[in-house]
Amino acid sequence: MSDMALSDPAPSPNTRARRERRSRWLLLTPALVILSLAASGPLLVVVIYSFLTPGDYGGVEWQFSLDPWFNVVAERDFFTEELKLADAHLLVFWRSIKLSLMTAILCLIVGFPTAYFIATRPAHRRDMWMLLIMIPFWTNLLIRTFAIMELIRNQGTINTLLMASGVIDEPIQMLYTEFSVLVGMTYVYLPLMILPIYASMERLDFNLVEAGYDLYATRLQVLRRIIFPLVKPGVVAGSILVFVPCLGAYVTPRVLGGGKQLMLGNLIELQFGQLRNWPLGAALALTLLAVVMVALVFYVRAIGREGEHNA
Repeated sequence: MSDMALSDPAPSPNTRARRERRSRWLLLTPALVILSLAASGPLLVVVIYSFLTPGDYGGVEWQFSLDPWFNVVAERDFFTEELKLADAHLLVFWRSIKLSLMTAILCLIVGFPTAYFIATRPAHRRDMWMLLIMIPFWTNLLIRTFAIMELIRNQGTINTLLMASGVIDEPIQMLYTEFSVLVGMTYVYLPLMILPIYASMERLDFNLVEAGYDLYATRLQVLRRIIFPLVKPGVVAGSILVFVPCLGAYVTPRVLGGGKQLMLGNLIELQFGQLRNWPLGAALALTLLAVVMVALVFYVRAIGREGEHNA
């Protein structure tokens, strides 16, 4: 019998594909296990805790209860047992969504022209401008928040300059207000708006802009009908990147709000910390997760529609 007859037949393309697929899954197994234990595991614990009864001195009692989810939006009067809305929680929810939306809008108002300015600079200078945008990210979030506090406190830089110039007679109360939280979050998350818009703006064919001017379009018309539609994916991505972390912001509202302007992150920490109501804190955390998921679904659908339109 010849050597060719003794040799194994060459595997079929389907067999090779199955082997390659099996090898990839084997290589991915360690990462999948780590992700399951590090991400899905803690999330599962939070889900379980949200359906339990709070312990007398913190922790949980292993007794099934829907009260944590009920208490997210409603509560019973301590004396009359009358059912009513949880006004404090709803106020925090409303403040969180409102300030997150306002922060995204302010970041867009400031970030869009900034990205356009950088994208229209000579290519050898764009890296320098992007470096200046990224430098604040190299500083700790708490330090940046205290820097904003130094600017807007009653004896801070802004009030000192206004009083020295005779514009005001007494300091303006800016610290520990919604305004201070809004300013702080806008400063902290502004680079997250600039970067994706700049990435879209850099790929923009500015010959189209010149063609618009040649056809006697005004600056506003060029912006509205040429530039903005082409960089819309970057605008949507930047808005989501700003809106989502703002919803769960903790440090900035805590420092600049002074404990008076609570947001969802602060309310969740309060339940796990001082109030020792872990099930309610878990239910609030999952509610925040649901809001974030809704925002991400909106982003995916917006990008999908944009891709279909371009196709």
